[in-house]
Amino acid sequence: MSIDTICLIDDDPIFVFGTKVILNNNSLFCSSILVFENGREALDSLTALLKSENKIPEVIFLDLNMPIMDGWEFLDELCKIPDINLKTKVYILSSSISSRDIAKSQEYKIVKDFISKPLTEERFSALLEEIKTQDSQLN
Repeated sequence: MSIDTICLIDDDPIFVFGTKVILNNNSLFCSSILVFENGREALDSLTALLKSENKIPEVIFLDLNMPIMDGWEFLDELCKIPDINLKTKVYILSSSISSRDIAKSQEYKIVKDFISKPLTEERFSALLEEIKTQDSQLN
């Protein structure tokens, strides 16, 4: 099963470029990629999509350390949106290896996994396969 839209929230242009290349190489995975440099931009855009009754991304890849609004602040605000857990899965992709960050991520029902950067293409492709498998089991 294909995912319509993925949202990538990360302020590192090199990571964003590499991730987009991998996603584009897996074109059967998704048809659209939304990219934001911080949580505030992403939250504003997702809120606008919901207000206009457009479909929001099924998958969000989220960095934690960003300017303006970090990943934790983004998650706190995202979780205030009614039924968001039913529509979207969040995967944290972070350079953090802190056990506190990993434990904190498990407190959010919407967060499906915490993955440490750097991501290899093989690991990312395996993650995409996991997401596709989980998605097809739900449908």
